[in-house]
Amino acid sequence: MDEKTEQLRDIFVDVAEEETVTERQKEERGSLTDADEGAVDDRLAEVIGEMRQRYDFETDCETATLVRIVRGFYEGANDEALASELDLDPETVRIARMDLHLVGESDTDAPFELATLRDLLVEDADEETIAAELDADEGAIDRYRRVAAAQNRARRTSQRYRTAFEEVLTDADLSIQHTASVQEDGLEEATEDMEVDVSF
Repeated sequence: MDEKTEQLRDIFVDVAEEETVTERQKEERGSLTDADEGAVDDRLAEVIGEMRQRYDFETDCETATLVRIVRGFYEGANDEALASELDLDPETVRIARMDLHLVGESDTDAPFELATLRDLLVEDADEETIAAELDADEGAIDRYRRVAAAQNRARRTSQRYRTAFEEVLTDADLSIQHTASVQEDGLEEATEDMEVDVSF
């Protein structure tokens, strides 16, 4: 340790009465990511608003709730988990997903050909005809009717709304990745030529 460093160390010890210092890192409130998350919710809400104008939703969920359901669906959350989080019952969440054209793989696991049900719905077949054609009970038909109807609506718009949801969430993910990359690159650049040789 050179003379100047030793003098600085002595001053520090006299003032702080400590030979070491631990700086506490404070969590900053608000960030670019926080702002981005709000913007993502706004964009999802816009898409949902367009859907509301075009279709009659079966549920009366608020837009903020539907935004969370969209996010949860793409995060892989099941209806039960979302229902618990949103203080709803799972069936309401499932119907809301159908309103939003968010049909998952498990939704299509019907005890009959779902394509046949889709065709019957397009043809406006009555309940008796549908039951006879599918040889299924009323409960199963009612459950999968919503799935088939959601698929039909989505296909008529070439999956427009689902694509819009995915684009919003993909753009957000890329933005967060880009921000993280810029921060890392900036830190690396700032410290690239820095020599640190300080010891007490």
